[in-house]
Order: sequence, then C-alpha cells, then structure tokens
Amino acid sequence: MRRGNVKQILLITDGCSNHGEDPVAMAALAAAQNITVNVIGVMDETVMDQEAMNEIENIASSGNGVSQVVYAQQLSHTVQMVTRKAMTQTLQGVVNKELQQILGKKVSMEELPPEQRGEVMEVVDELGETVALEILILVDLSASMKPKLPTVKEALLDLSISLNSRIGDNEFSVSIFPGKKDETECILDWTPRLQSLSSIFPKLTTGGLTPTGPAIRAALQSFKTGSSRLRESYRDEEGFYDETGV
Repeated sequence: MRRGNVKQILLITDGCSNHGEDPVAMAALAAAQNITVNVIGVMDETVMDQEAMNEIENIASSGNGVSQVVYAQQLSHTVQMVTRKAMTQTLQGVVNKELQQILGKKVSMEELPPEQRGEVMEVVDELGETVALEILILVDLSASMKPKLPTVKEALLDLSISLNSRIGDNEFSVSIFPGKKDETECILDWTPRLQSLSSIFPKLTTGGLTPTGPAIRAALQSFKTGSSRLRESYRDEEGFYDETGV
C-alpha cells in the first residue's frame, strides 16, 4: 500500500448557513478536490432545529464525509470519533480502488471473504496510524455559539493530544467564521501543534451572520496556498497519493 496524506475539513457549527454560497455545493467542490468535509453539529439540548440538522447531514454527504449531531458536553469525544471515522472511510476508499486495479474488476472490501477482509482492515488500521493528516478546522462563531466556545476549545485540545499520539505526521489549521473583518478568518496557520489554540480562543468573540459556504470555499484555498510543509516532505516519495487519489 502506498503512503500519502489525508485531507479533511472539520466543520463545527450549530446553525443554518444564512450568508454567501450554498455550503452543500461548496462541500461537493471540496470532495471533487479529494478533501473530505466532516461536520459536527453542536446543538442546544432544549432546542431541536430540524433545518440545521438537515444542513449538517447534507454538507457531510456532499463532502463525502461524516456527520454527527451532539450536545455540547459530548463534543470532546465526538470530535475525535468523527475525525478517525472519516479517515478510516477515506482509506477504505483508497483500498477499494487498489483492489479493483489488482483484481481487474469492480470489487470492494465488503465482497471479500471474511478472512481476507480482516487482513485488509488491518492494513487500513495501520495506514490510519501512519499516513500524514492535514486537517483544517472551521469553527462557527455566530452569536448562538457563545456558550459553547469553552467546550469547543477543550474538544480541539483533546483532539490534538489524540492525533499527536499517531505515528504519522499531523498538520492543523484553524479558521473561524464570521471573522472580525471578513467572512472567514484564519486564527491558526498550518502547524503540527494544535495546542497553540490555548492562547487564542479566550480572545475570540461571537456574533454576526453564519457564512458557512464562504468558510468552506476559503478552506479550499488554504489547502492550495498553505500546508506546504507536508506536501514538500512527501512530494518526492514514490507512490504519493492525495487522499483518494492513487
């Protein structure tokens, strides 16, 4: 199996987009660029917003990603679970493509005999620990997110600890929407150390519209112009693939 890197957008939001491009269309654009869009919906336990939940599911589906709706107190565990589940899903897609090339026909892991399927899943698990991960985190800072920000910060720091225990390289970036001056603002440029957030989050303020679509569009641009360190380190490696590419 060839080494490479997995690219993910992790969107943390609690409400419906109400400004700019359609976030579902932007998620589809991300998927076309081999960037998975995963969405965690942070909901108020006393309010059930079906429109918001539908949008969360549709963005993730369009972005070939994973979605999960949680209450704020469940966020920390969910951030780690969604990130790892999405990585496994991506790597399974890579393995399926390789199986098709090897066997010369359309076949998926689910069609393999149980013993062979188990062996392939061991490879997927190993890849999940060794591939390089590029993850851009988008945090909704619209007014309704104010009481949830402390939990979001704790969840991201827990995610950093979890992912930094992997063998593979990690590269993080964090953007918020809306920003102070623009629809989206990068608050942490690409770095392997997500712990830097501990000094940034207390200074953040909430309010304004919810430009989810523009935020995803800006994230795609960030993958093109930033995150160069990992791409440089893997560019010359034989068998480089770009998430679902082979």
